[in-house]
Amino acid sequence: MSKSRRQREAEGTPPPLPEPLRVPVADSHTHLDMQNSGIDEAVAKAASVGVTRLIQVGVDVERSRWAVAAAEGRPEVSATVALHPNEAPRIVLGDPDDWSGRRRPPGGPEALEAALAEIEGLAALPQVRGIGETGLDYFRTGPEGVDVQQESFRRHIDMAKRHGKALIIHDRDAHDDVLRILAEEGPPERVVFHCYSGDAAMAKVCAEHGYYMSFAGNVTFATAERLREAAAAAPADLLLVETDAPFLTPKPYRGRPNAPYLIPHTLRALAEIQGLPEDDLAAAVMANTDRVFGPP
Repeated sequence: MSKSRRQREAEGTPPPLPEPLRVPVADSHTHLDMQNSGIDEAVAKAASVGVTRLIQVGVDVERSRWAVAAAEGRPEVSATVALHPNEAPRIVLGDPDDWSGRRRPPGGPEALEAALAEIEGLAALPQVRGIGETGLDYFRTGPEGVDVQQESFRRHIDMAKRHGKALIIHDRDAHDDVLRILAEEGPPERVVFHCYSGDAAMAKVCAEHGYYMSFAGNVTFATAERLREAAAAAPADLLLVETDAPFLTPKPYRGRPNAPYLIPHTLRALAEIQGLPEDDLAAAVMANTDRVFGPP
């Protein structure tokens, strides 16, 4: 079986350490469970360049449990838990190639209810600071999975509101429906658009609603001019920075494995886009992270 882009990107030689930041920041969205280092090694390496807090994100029941365990006893790590928007259709409809690469038979609505119940149980734990990544993804899931995705998204919105946790949104090729469903359900107090992918006009809509926008390494790509325009339009008090590691490695190391210690590359690119001193943006990003996820 040929390797997917994600599998290829997760392999290869790790990039070198960047110049450390003078003002510490957080990686607001990472997947340590998909990286090629231990948790404590990743935390220490990130801290050595000024990335002192990591938000470990769940995408299914198993990986959400992993996130909870990773955050237990580690104040530098906070967890989020959820069913990824592509996970809900996999549970209900089946998938010939799921997260683990194993064939998954259809489970039906009952299987989705059981999975959501497990996420609900994890959501109440103190080290869990967010519900996500949830949302909509019309790129990887076809029309047959749209209804399941939208229902799962609505359930996660409700969960975030009931538990008082931030809502972490994965939005791919689904901007209008994401914004519509948020409006219909009523958003929780804190909403984050992870790996922001909208344009400048959508950034202004998000700002009007007080939604946070988290930018990843793809904002540095040569082809990402529209994304840079969106980053310029986003208010500094609603900006977060993330890796989505091991994916979306920033320039000049695109195609090599990403990790939280590479956040300085993206932070510096965002500072240039925003026209702000690096230290000022770093301070704003860390303050925003603490507002979204609470203090470590």
